[in-house]
Amino acid sequence: MIVYLDASALVKRYVAEVGSAEVATLIGEAQAIGTAVVSRAEVAAALAKAARVGLVTREAALTALNAFNADWQHLIRIQFGEPLAARAGTLAWEHGLRGYDAVHLATALFWRETLGEAVTVATYDRELWRGAQASGLLPWPAAMP
Repeated sequence: MIVYLDASALVKRYVAEVGSAEVATLIGEAQAIGTAVVSRAEVAAALAKAARVGLVTREAALTALNAFNADWQHLIRIQFGEPLAARAGTLAWEHGLRGYDAVHLATALFWRETLGEAVTVATYDRELWRGAQASGLLPWPAAMP
C-alpha cells in the first residue's frame, strides 16, 4: 500500500493522541510513505502550537519535533511548484478546501498519476478526506471519526 500522509496524520506519529496507534499501524503496513514538502513546516507549527496552548509540554513538543526531523529523510518528499499550485487552486475551489489542504490533495493526486498506482491519503481533516474521496484517492481512516 502506498500512503500519503498530510500533516494532521503525521503529527499523530509523534504526539500520543486519538488515532496515533492507528497511524502507526498504517505506516507499518505501507510499502511507501510520502508527503508534500510543506508538511515539514506544518508539523513543526502544529507541535509549537500544542506547546503554546499547553496540550503538551515544551520539552515533549521539542522531543517530537526532533523525532520528526530525524524521520524526515526517510519519507518520500514530494516537491511542490507552480503546476501543482495551479492545480491546488482549482481543487480548493472545487472542494471548498483551505490552502494547505488543497496542496496536499494536488500533491497526492500528482503522486498517484506519477506512480500509476492507488494512493491512500491519511488525513484527519474532514474536507481533505472528502476531497480525496471525490478525487478517486483512497481516504483513510475508512470513516472519519
